[in-house]
Amino acid sequence: MEEIKHWIDMLLHADNALKTIVGEYKSWTYLILFMIIFCETGLVVTPFLPGDSLLFAAGAIAGSMGVLNAPTLIILLFIAAFTGDNSNYFIGRYFGPKIFSMNLRFINKSYLERTHQFYEKHGGKTIIAARFMPIIRTFAPFVAGVGSMTYSRFILFSIVGNLIWINLFIWAGYALGENPWVKAHFSLVTLAIIVVSLIPAAYGVLRGLMAKKKE
Repeated sequence: MEEIKHWIDMLLHADNALKTIVGEYKSWTYLILFMIIFCETGLVVTPFLPGDSLLFAAGAIAGSMGVLNAPTLIILLFIAAFTGDNSNYFIGRYFGPKIFSMNLRFINKSYLERTHQFYEKHGGKTIIAARFMPIIRTFAPFVAGVGSMTYSRFILFSIVGNLIWINLFIWAGYALGENPWVKAHFSLVTLAIIVVSLIPAAYGVLRGLMAKKKE
């Protein structure tokens, strides 16, 4: 319970956590951010890591403190997300069928099944749309690999999705980081980002449940 509370606190106050990291590790912060985004995107077992809120906080700090450079963040974190996507795709392609058949505690099959249904319905667009959905963005490349999606097609959607995702949240944070209201209510802004990003997935689940009831 304490660990969950700590994780939620870190998620809602990503700006404070990141400021502490910047103050302590300086330029090594780039590497830390790179690893977090890579793991959140590239490892099936780490869908709980912050993505949207962390990018927004990084952009805000780049705009207000001047310690981090926004273009550098965009380049490095795009590479992190893109390589994470690709590693997750190949994990799914080569190990997915075995993982699906195993009963592993640390992999929630309901997440996989939900993502698979969303992917089956929307095809390649899922790779782009999933970028803006916590949890689903971790599983979408994996499921694409499991479903043997053509790599050339996957890589195109991955590039487009990651470019939009990284730029949108970094520049949004950069532009709003100095806004007094945003600074005073950062946790509220973060919560709003999370809620908005979960709406498409919640809508998809609701439609699926309604369709089952009709059947």
